[in-house]
Amino acid sequence: MPAELHDATSGQTAASNQVAPPAQPADAKLVDAKQAEKAEVQAYFESTGFERWNRIYSDSEEVNKVQRNIRIGHQKTVDEVLAWLQEQGNLPQRSFCDAGCGVGSLSLPLAQRGAGSVAASDLSAAMVAEAERRARSAGIGAEQLSFTASDLESLQGRYDTVICLDVFIHYPQAAAEEMVGHLAGMAEHHLLVSFAPYTPLLALLKGIGQLFPGPSKTTRAYQLRESGIVAAAEAAGFKPVRRSLNQAPFYFSRLIAFERV
Repeated sequence: MPAELHDATSGQTAASNQVAPPAQPADAKLVDAKQAEKAEVQAYFESTGFERWNRIYSDSEEVNKVQRNIRIGHQKTVDEVLAWLQEQGNLPQRSFCDAGCGVGSLSLPLAQRGAGSVAASDLSAAMVAEAERRARSAGIGAEQLSFTASDLESLQGRYDTVICLDVFIHYPQAAAEEMVGHLAGMAEHHLLVSFAPYTPLLALLKGIGQLFPGPSKTTRAYQLRESGIVAAAEAAGFKPVRRSLNQAPFYFSRLIAFERV
C-alpha cells in the first residue's frame, strides 16, 4: 500500500473512531435480546436438548431422578388439561392450537380423544419431526393433527382453544405477558397456559437445582409472576376460570384456564 494512501486511511479511521456510533434505541436492544435468546433456545433443542427432552417425554428408562420427576410433573399438567377439556365437552367440533408442542405430549392424546383438529407447532424442527413420527405411528392422520416448525411470535390463525404448556419458562416476564396477549388474540373461546410461578421458595429451589445438572445442559429458566400473566390475559378479553399447581421435585407449573369474557 502506498504510504500516502495508508496515511490517509489511517487518519480517516482514527477520526471515525473518535465519533461514537448512534445510540441503539431501547426497543431495538430489546428485539436483539429476544432474537439472541430465541436462537439460543432453538440451537439447544436442535442438539443436546432434543435428545434429552425426547428421552424425558418418552417411556425410556435412561433418565436420571431429576428427569424422571420432570416427566411425572409434566404429565400431571397434560392430564389435567385433557380432563378440563373433556369436561368442557364437544371436542369433535372444536379446533385447537398446541403452541410449543414439543414431541406431542398433549397433541397426540388430544387427537386420540376425538378433537376436531389440532394445529401443533414448536420452535424446534427436530421436536416437530419426532412429534409427527409419533402421531403417524399412532395412526393419527394429518387432516386431524398437523405440525409446523415455528416460533410462537409467528403463529397466526383462529382456534376455539389455544394451549401453551411449559413454554414460558424460556420467556422473561415482559416477553411472556406479551406472548399471552398474542396467543389470546388467536383464541375464540379458551386459552390455557402453564408456567413456572415465582415465589421466594421456588427461586431458592431453582438455585439449588442448578447445582446438579451441570453447565451447558439447559437454557435459562424463568419464573413468572402470576399477577402479570393474568393481567395480560384480562387485557386481551379473557378471565381466569380455573387454576392448579402441579409439582414434583424439580418441576413446578402453574396451570390457568381462561375464557373469553
